[in-house]
Amino acid sequence: MTSTLWRWSGGENGGDWFFATIDGAAGEALSGTALMQRLETGRRAGFGSVKVTVYVGATEWRTSAFPSKEHGWMVPVKAAVRKAEGLVEGEAFALSLAF
Repeated sequence: MTSTLWRWSGGENGGDWFFATIDGAAGEALSGTALMQRLETGRRAGFGSVKVTVYVGATEWRTSAFPSKEHGWMVPVKAAVRKAEGLVEGEAFALSLAF
């Protein structure tokens, strides 16, 4: 899928975090996975998250996808990934997920 890198600012001492929005078919699959996990375990994961492996270019990392009312699902993109893959805020890039 294609997503755009965006920044969330945590205020004076919170720092900035960068995310990619996951929507469309991938977002629906994440919602289904979260529901299945909740039904299987009887509880919701932290913040309703789903553990995923993200692939951007030659870079792969494990993280969690988080549900958001404003963004559907969002995946944090750490600085090492942004640097290695030349990702720039506001620009579209390709990514893949496994969960």
